[in-house]
Amino acid sequence: MSRFNPCKGKTACRDDGARCLTCERSFAEIEQTRALIDALADFARQQGYDNVDEFAAYVTDKLVKKVHHRRNA
Repeated sequence: MSRFNPCKGKTACRDDGARCLTCERSFAEIEQTRALIDALADFARQQGYDNVDEFAAYVTDKLVKKVHHRRNA
């Protein structure tokens, strides 16, 4: 199992052409994560949520539970 290392910001990013040497994630992983976050942001905007913090907390809670459940299945 690998460990997630969050991005330190674009100014801290250094790469070897395939991955960031700062957070050690591949460019494919970084791009996929950005796409998922963009999709969630677009969804929240389309729904007109004025309590985005609650939506984000709900998604966080559900994600953690779903990953744990799938690992233990």
